Amino acid sequence: MPSIFSKIIAGQIPCYKIAENDQFFAFLDIAPLKKGHTLVIPKKEVADLFNLDTQTYTGLMAFAKPIAEAIKKTFPCNRVSMQVIGLEVPHAHIHLIPINSLNDCNFNNQKITFTTQEFNDIAKQISKNIIQTV
Repeated sequence: MPSIFSKIIAGQIPCYKIAENDQFFAFLDIAPLKKGHTLVIPKKEVADLFNLDTQTYTGLMAFAKPIAEAIKKTFPCNRVSMQVIGLEVPHAHIHLIPINSLNDCNFNNQKITFTTQEFNDIAKQISKNIIQTV
């Protein structure tokens, strides 16, 4: 059975898309820790990030880099944290989260809620700040 992320890629479930190419996809987390919290995934459905073949794994990191830079430009912060949890959806993915302290990327924190319009605006702001993707 396809993961929720595969359904998002296929357009069966809506999302707030940030960027896409033939191998990778980035979209806003709908239960974000911080404004700009983005998920980056390979289109290839593999449950565990470290089970990706080397080319897909390195390609995912290269795809994520300009997105992280765009997040930092859009939402000034000390760093953009990259988190690999992988328990909530059986599809390899990384979380890119703008942070100013270690506590900002604590998944036990209360999630932020936004309206559909706010999510759309956040996605557009990040997308326009992407300089290049792989």
